[in-house]
Amino acid sequence: MLHFARWQIVLIVLTVVVGILAVLPNLLPRSVLADMPGWLPKQQIVLGLDLQGGAYLLYQVDKQDYIDKRLRAVTAEVRTALRAEPRIGYTGLGVVDGAVQVRIRDATQFAEARERLSGLTNPLNQSLFGGASVDEFGLTEGSNETLRLSFTEDGLNQRIRSIVDQSIEVVRRRIDELGTTEPSIQREGEDRILVEAPGGDPEQLKSLVGTTAQLTFHMVDTSISGEEAMRTRPPAGTMVLTTSEDDEFEPARPYVVDENPLLSGEDLVDAQPGFDQQTNEPLVTFRLTTSGARRFGEVTSRNVGTPFAIVLDDEIISAPVIREPITGGSGQISGSFSVQAANDLSILLRAGALPAGLTLVEERTVGPGLGADSIAAGETAAIVAAVLVAVSMILVYGLFGVFANIALVTNIILLMGLLSLLGATLTLPGIAGIVLTMGMAVDANVLIYERIREEGKAGRTPILAIDTGFARAFNTILDANVTTLIAAVILFQLGSGPIRGFAVTLALGILTTVFTAFLFTRLLVALWVRRKRPTAIPV
Repeated sequence: MLHFARWQIVLIVLTVVVGILAVLPNLLPRSVLADMPGWLPKQQIVLGLDLQGGAYLLYQVDKQDYIDKRLRAVTAEVRTALRAEPRIGYTGLGVVDGAVQVRIRDATQFAEARERLSGLTNPLNQSLFGGASVDEFGLTEGSNETLRLSFTEDGLNQRIRSIVDQSIEVVRRRIDELGTTEPSIQREGEDRILVEAPGGDPEQLKSLVGTTAQLTFHMVDTSISGEEAMRTRPPAGTMVLTTSEDDEFEPARPYVVDENPLLSGEDLVDAQPGFDQQTNEPLVTFRLTTSGARRFGEVTSRNVGTPFAIVLDDEIISAPVIREPITGGSGQISGSFSVQAANDLSILLRAGALPAGLTLVEERTVGPGLGADSIAAGETAAIVAAVLVAVSMILVYGLFGVFANIALVTNIILLMGLLSLLGATLTLPGIAGIVLTMGMAVDANVLIYERIREEGKAGRTPILAIDTGFARAFNTILDANVTTLIAAVILFQLGSGPIRGFAVTLALGILTTVFTAFLFTRLLVALWVRRKRPTAIPV
């Protein structure tokens, strides 16, 4: 086992050199990294929430918000169903006691109305394998030809679970747009979402995550003023929304708009911040999907001279008048934005809207000071431990102890280099994984040297004892590391956040330990044997 082909030596040395180059960016300031050649690795290890600070946010899905929105949508669907030809006369359509209720005027049309509304119960599949479905709504009959569509318990619970899954994806896209590295976004219980994001601005993060960002375009009903509609009642199929400006210069102004939107955020294909070429004010430009652009072009062609409202989360941010048909599939949203607000709005629109509001139920901001203290304490402990281990190995194994120390340093360099190349996040549990790796690396060398010592005592020649010692220790160390690697993989798959950080450093540490113990250390010993031709084993 002490024979190495030339290509093997080159490969081992090249691996160590790459490890040194990969870990080097962590020791250099960013200004120096920017001037380095592009082919050199520049990726630095990312510090986790517990080391560099960040935000810990626990959100709860606003169940009532979803129920209100869904009931409004079902109300519109009921109206559409009853107005289809032949029309069915109805009255009292609205949300009553958490259900959509309507009374059919003509008793002879009651059966036909029930048949039409039964199609709005919305069956939901309960499993990925197409198991039994549940209805989201139940249709019941009341007195005086009344029909009610109300949530079923199973249907509502399944909807909430689905909303949490959708919200996690939307939140992830929004945080990714901010460039935050390795955020942790996961479900907590039935209706909660935990967000942990290292670094960044916690206030901006809260603003982006907590905004529903439901963008819709509505035609403005000019037959009645917003003020009059607020005093009396808006026409059927319309609602009153106000603008977002509410200060002494631009008080909030009410508009009467159609309940059914012309377009929604799902029709957007892109949104970017920009500036108005004439006023140089920040705005947001958007592009529509092909179907959205066609629909928008048809509507604006029929309504030239009429205002339409751009609504974000039930608040009008702009109400421009259609000067000419907009057929290009793009447009812009202006609304007294700051540069930051325009940038945040474009991020929200690109990431999509939350299916329901999120309520912040717990917030913690982890300061970087705690992380700095932890890092300093960890560095001190690592230096003290490394010195004690190095001295002990030299005292016990002499020259081979020096080889073990060189291998240990190489092991740590390779491990840190891998973390840098992978862009992994280093957390406090991750540091524990590195410390455990150091112990495993030293233990591997101790096992090898003890086997060599045993072979020497058995009367073998130094070269044969070294060769046999490495061979006998190989299986033992490999078995132990394979079982530990399996445990690390399971931790990574089933764990989350810091647990995954520990699993990553542990798994990578196993790989580097096997490499340094059986390739790098053996190469050092083989080169020494070739050069010195020892007559005694120095362990």
